[in-house]
Amino acid sequence: MPEPSSPRRRTAAQLLVLAAVSAAFVAQAVAALRPHVPLLLVSTAVSLAVEGVLYRWQPGMVALFAKSHADVTVRHVLRDLLLVAALLRLGEQHRETQYAPLVAGLLAFYALHCTVQVVSVLVRRTRTLPVLTRNIDASALRLSPAPHVLLRRPGHRLLVFGLPATAGLTATAVTDDTRYAAAGVALALLLTSAGLGALLLRLLPGRRPAGEQEVLDWFDAWLAEYRPTVGLYFSGGPSSAYQANMWLEPLAGLGGRPVIVLRERFMVPRIAATDIPVVCLPKVSTLMRLEQSTLQVLIHPSNSGKTSQVLRIPTILHTFVNHGESDKLSSCNPYAKAYDEVWVAGPAARERYALADVGVEDKDVVEIGRPQLDAVRPYAGPPAGSHVTVLYAPTWEGWDGNPGNTSVVAAGENLVRALLADPGVRLLYKPHPLTGSVDPRAGAADRRVRELIRAANRERSGARPAPSEELARRAAELDRLTAAAFRAGADQVERMLAQSAPEPGRAQAVARATAAWEEAYWASLPEWEHQVVTDVRPGLYACFNVADLLISDVSSVISDFLASGKPYAVANTGGLTEEAFRAAFPTVAAATVLTPDASGVPALLESVRDPGKDELASARAELKLRLLGPADPPSQRRFAAAVRALCAESQARRNRTTHRLSAELPGQRHQTAGTPASVTLVSQRPSRPA
Repeated sequence: MPEPSSPRRRTAAQLLVLAAVSAAFVAQAVAALRPHVPLLLVSTAVSLAVEGVLYRWQPGMVALFAKSHADVTVRHVLRDLLLVAALLRLGEQHRETQYAPLVAGLLAFYALHCTVQVVSVLVRRTRTLPVLTRNIDASALRLSPAPHVLLRRPGHRLLVFGLPATAGLTATAVTDDTRYAAAGVALALLLTSAGLGALLLRLLPGRRPAGEQEVLDWFDAWLAEYRPTVGLYFSGGPSSAYQANMWLEPLAGLGGRPVIVLRERFMVPRIAATDIPVVCLPKVSTLMRLEQSTLQVLIHPSNSGKTSQVLRIPTILHTFVNHGESDKLSSCNPYAKAYDEVWVAGPAARERYALADVGVEDKDVVEIGRPQLDAVRPYAGPPAGSHVTVLYAPTWEGWDGNPGNTSVVAAGENLVRALLADPGVRLLYKPHPLTGSVDPRAGAADRRVRELIRAANRERSGARPAPSEELARRAAELDRLTAAAFRAGADQVERMLAQSAPEPGRAQAVARATAAWEEAYWASLPEWEHQVVTDVRPGLYACFNVADLLISDVSSVISDFLASGKPYAVANTGGLTEEAFRAAFPTVAAATVLTPDASGVPALLESVRDPGKDELASARAELKLRLLGPADPPSQRRFAAAVRALCAESQARRNRTTHRLSAELPGQRHQTAGTPASVTLVSQRPSRPA
């Protein structure tokens, strides 16, 4: 059966809501024209209830109604007009004059609602700053909490502020007493007027945040005071934040004055907990202010359309570090030649760029290892417990539709069934976050795999640890350190105010709390129970440390897992022979190759349980050296050395540029003896070399 979040269920829910809205308005129209008071009462109540469902559980339908020119204002006006029509049909002709003030009050309410929306837009513009920050004291910008959510969202505001008027009109239709309608309309006017006043106060000069130029001047002053030297530049979609997050700890380990530069406003809260200052510069003109800063090097973990914009800054050198290395074509993308240097893990990546012939010169490739992998524990022998922990971490389907990209579609269910058939296996299933984002078949296969795991857990039984108070305590401590406490309606300015300069030592405290949480988390789970791991915690490397075996696809997960030295297997779903598969993808050299039917899983598990049958141990050690480079010096030290070298080169280039520009400045105009005053001599400028 499909899960509640499946496309089929979502479509059915949307159709049900659409049918309910339509039926409620049709019933209300019939009740108003007949007239029929009970039907009018029920249809109005259902209509309001469906509106609440729309904004609470079906936000996508709200946008759909707006595109169809049936937004919340149109629906609310129609609902109230039908109530007025019902009153006119129910009352005598002479009572029409009694309803005239009510109609006038309704019109005034809707006029006020539109005015509030206009002022709300003005307030929002004053709170849309050209620079967003985290971990920086920005109190000088007169930041303040956001207005109440009812004052910022027209749908919610109209539902709440207009409810008294709708309820009053309905009560008058039932009781034939106009005082209910008058009281409801008066209360709606009062609430809307109060909201308008609250918003107008925020437009006063002393109550609104700093203006654009004032913010830019403050940002320039902060750059001059902080004097950053190296930064991480990132731009991408909402689900790509993990690509930047994996480089936060190595960047923090550099010391000095690092900074994180983002381009999308929605990305600011998606960056994981860090003490490094974060600045978001959405506009290109604001981004160009970095040219006058002390920033010398920018590190790029991914390519994006906005990367070309920052590459235009001549005072900064740029290096591409990627967010993982694999044998995929994306790991030797031609875009890499746009950077000053390309930093890779080991010799294999250098060879990959040479063979790809995409314009990246060998002199620009620097081997730094993978500093993130310092947290991966090395192989400590065969499984010590009664179960073999297998991590199945397939990659996503990719953009090109190659069937060999992910094993989920062609082999996922077979692999999982083969693993679940062994009573001595505990499976950890960790799919890629983008699985199903391009190919619906991958998303459907992922859901079926999860259902297989849930069904297997229902059939298993065994001792289960008592509810862990230690885990709850560790989780609360970690949340306290990493999760900022925001109001539900906090906007970007309010979040910026709350995420000011961090307390000293917070990063070290987060690292200790994360390690303690991971230990408590794994201890709280039964050894026999399979797990589907999709949350932010535990991370991929934490899964590496508890796994005895990895099954994956051709992806960077393989390269990273090799740091542990543990056995791994790769699914061959591209239709290649095993010989061709190994020849095409060097990272498979030390792997067990599995076919889509998963027939090799039992032998693979036997080699994990009995190291004597593991014939690939020496090959893994050799491949680890090729992919990740030597263990000494450590990757973090090599990373820091590469940063220092590139910073020195950047500073040297700045010095050369400054010297050349100073030499090219025209000399003082002067007048020689015998030269007429009206003649100005041409200044002596050295020729620019060809």
